[in-house]
Amino acid sequence: MKHSQLLQVKLYESASCSKVKSCHHRPFQDKMSSNPPSLMRGSEGLYMVNGPPSFTENTAFQRDSGKNCKAVAFSKDGSLFAWCNGEKVNVVNVTSAELLCSFDVPKAVCLQFSPKNNVLATWQAYTTAKDGTAGVPNLQLHDVKTGKCLKSFIQKKMQNWCPCWADDESICARNVNNEVHFFENNNFNTIANKLHLQKVNDFVLSPGAQPTKVAVYVPGSKGAPSFVRLYQYPNFGGPQSALANKSFFKADKVTMLWNKKATAVLVIASTEVDKTGASYYGEQTLHYIATNGESAVVQLPKNGPIYDVVWNPNSVEFCAVYGFMPAKATVFNLKCDPVFDFGTGPRNAAYYSPHGHILVLAGFGNLRGQMEVWDVKNYKLISKPVASDSTYFAWCPDGEHIVTATCAPRLRVSNGYKIWHYTGSLLHNYEVSSNEEMWQVSWQPFLDGVFPAKAVKYQAVPSELPSAEPKPAQAYRPPALRNKPVTSSKLHEDEPPQNMKPQSGSSDKPLSKTALKNQRKHEAKKAAKADANQDSTQSSASQNAPRSVVPAVTSGDPEVDKKIKNLKKKLKAIEQLKEQAAAGKQLEKNQLEKIQKETALLQELEDLELGL
Repeated sequence: MKHSQLLQVKLYESASCSKVKSCHHRPFQDKMSSNPPSLMRGSEGLYMVNGPPSFTENTAFQRDSGKNCKAVAFSKDGSLFAWCNGEKVNVVNVTSAELLCSFDVPKAVCLQFSPKNNVLATWQAYTTAKDGTAGVPNLQLHDVKTGKCLKSFIQKKMQNWCPCWADDESICARNVNNEVHFFENNNFNTIANKLHLQKVNDFVLSPGAQPTKVAVYVPGSKGAPSFVRLYQYPNFGGPQSALANKSFFKADKVTMLWNKKATAVLVIASTEVDKTGASYYGEQTLHYIATNGESAVVQLPKNGPIYDVVWNPNSVEFCAVYGFMPAKATVFNLKCDPVFDFGTGPRNAAYYSPHGHILVLAGFGNLRGQMEVWDVKNYKLISKPVASDSTYFAWCPDGEHIVTATCAPRLRVSNGYKIWHYTGSLLHNYEVSSNEEMWQVSWQPFLDGVFPAKAVKYQAVPSELPSAEPKPAQAYRPPALRNKPVTSSKLHEDEPPQNMKPQSGSSDKPLSKTALKNQRKHEAKKAAKADANQDSTQSSASQNAPRSVVPAVTSGDPEVDKKIKNLKKKLKAIEQLKEQAAAGKQLEKNQLEKIQKETALLQELEDLELGL
C-alpha cells in the first residue's frame, strides 16, 4: 500500500541542538498512521509528525530540541533528510532513520541535495579576513556516499547560491563572472563547457530527460533591450545556435519558468518602479518563449501587477493572477489565448495540484486568506475555505491534502499550521503556545507517479474539527444610520467566471476587453432608445397622473452620483428653455448656448451611468 508523504514543519528553540541518535532499521512511519511523518522546526525543536489521519509525533526520529537548527533539506525523492544543528550537518535515511554521514560545516545556512542524491551542497555566509584579504570558499559540494568534499567555491551572494543540475546529474552549471560554467558527471575539477554572454544575469536548466536546454537572461543597458535566449546543451557557438530569442524593454529583473516537458518558458519581466505611478509593485509584463522558436507577449486584459504565474503540470496551459484588486485569474493555452477566466476576486496566488487536475486560487499576505478550489477539467468550483493570516501554502504530493501555515518572522503571533482536504474540510489544526514560534512548514517530497490521480470529489470529507471560516466583520455604521435600512455600496463590481473557449460550431474568438466594453455600450444605448420610445407613447396618458416615488439608483461612488445629479439638473433647465422658446419667448444668447450643449451633456450622462 502506498502512503502519502509527511508534512514537514520546522520550528526553532533556544538551547543547543542535541546530537542525532542513529536508529538503525527503525522506520519513521508509525504503523498506526496511513501516512509518513511530518518534520517540524521552530522554537519547540526539530521533530517529526505522522501525516493524516493520526497527526501524532513520530517517536522514531529523536526530537532535536535546540534553536540552532537553521537549515534543513529533503532530497528530491524524499528518501534523505539533512539538517545543520549548529555543530554539524547530519544526513539520515528517512525510511530507516539511520545516520548516513555528518559534515563539519557548523555555520551552514543553506542545504540542497542533487537530483539523484549523490551530492549535498552547503552554503555559509562569506566573510573576509580583518586585513581585507579574500575569505575561504563558502560553497561546498559533498559526496553523500563517502562524505568527501568534492569541490569548494567562493559564492558571495546567497541569491542563486546553489549550482543547478540536470535531472540525471549528467550536467551541473553555475553562473561565474558573466559566464555559465558546465560540469559533467559531477566532475567539478574540469569545466566541460562555457556559455559566455556579456552581463549574463541568470539562467535556468530545463527539467526532464536529455537533451538539457538552458534559458539565459541578459539585462538591457544603454538603451538596448533585455533578452532571454534558449539553448540546447552543448550547442552554444555561432549566431544560429539559439533555439529561440525574446527581447523586451522594462525589465530590471526576470523570473523564468520552464514547463515540465521543457517545451516552453514563461518570463515575468519586472521593473522596480512604475514610472506612471499607478502601482507600488513596479511594472510587470509576461512573455512566452517556446523551444521551436515561437514567442509572444501574453496579453492580460486587466491593468496592474502580475502577482503569480504557474504552469499546469500537464505543460499545455498556465494560470496568471494579475490586475489591480480585485485581481483577475485566467488560464491560457500554448497559443497564449485565454481558455477560462475566473473573474475577479481577492487573490494573489495560484497553486496547481501535483496531478494538475485541481487549482487553488488564494489571497494571502495582506489579504484575508480566502481560497477557491477549482476542478480545472470541468472548471467547476469545489470549495471556498478560508485560512486567515497564512504565510505558507503547499500541496501534499498525494494531490488530496493541503497545508497552510502562519510562520515567523513574517508573523510572530498565532503561529501554527492547518491540514485541509481540498473539499474544504479542516482535518488538523496545530497552534504553538504564545511564547513559541514556528518558522517553516513543508511536505516530504515524492517522485511523480508514486500517488495515482484520483477522481475529483465535491462533497466535503468528514472531519472532527469545525469549519475554520472566521465570522464576517460587521461594517461600521454611524449612529444616525443604525436604525435605517442597509444600502449596498461596492467600490468594485466583481466579474463572474466565464469560459473563454469558442462554443462548439463557432469559430469566433473570445471578445477583447475593448470589444466587450463597446458591446455593453451599444446594448445600453439600444435599451435607452427603446425606453425613450416607450416613454413618448405613454407620455400623454401619464401627464395628468400623479408621479410615483422611484428610489434613486446610485453607482456606489458619491463623486459620480454628484456629477450625475448636476447633469440631470442642467438637462432639466435646458428642457424648460426649449419649452419657453416653443411658446414664443425670445431667449438670451447664453440661454441659446446652453441648448446647444444638450447633446454633449446627454453623452456625458450616458457614459457616467454606464460606468465608462
